[in-house]
Amino acid sequence: MQIGTNRKPIAAKGPAKALFLFWQWTWGLPVNLIGALVYLALYPKCRHGKFMNANITYVPWKFGGLSLGTFIFMADHGREPWTYNTHIHEYGHTIQCLLLGPLYWVVIGLPSMVWCNFFEGYRKRRHKSYYDLYCEGWANQWGEKWSGLKRKDEQ
Repeated sequence: MQIGTNRKPIAAKGPAKALFLFWQWTWGLPVNLIGALVYLALYPKCRHGKFMNANITYVPWKFGGLSLGTFIFMADHGREPWTYNTHIHEYGHTIQCLLLGPLYWVVIGLPSMVWCNFFEGYRKRRHKSYYDLYCEGWANQWGEKWSGLKRKDEQ
């Protein structure tokens, strides 16, 4: 991956990483438990990787991405810069879980799912970006800040 900035990732190693994981697995426990169960179910069937403090599972479905705490599930179609940007974006959702814990489902998960699955026509008619929804734009910002990477232009 090409680094788009000179900033270093936040909580990438040492005590900061330990605190990150501790907080994810206490305050964010409900989200991470579901993520771990999905990860284990898909483990023998899918390719896996790491991105910062998250475990990535590449799924073979027509699918964007889904972040469940420290577990990220995303399409495995290998298109760049989409894959690069999705790593950063979904990691932003991982950080939102760090902040919101069990409130993640209501504040991020449900609005994101509804926006993604039921408002595609609205977004096209109104020339709205997927990232215009508060939680999606926020995920991009925090993904860049916490990873130290800058998203690439997809045009």
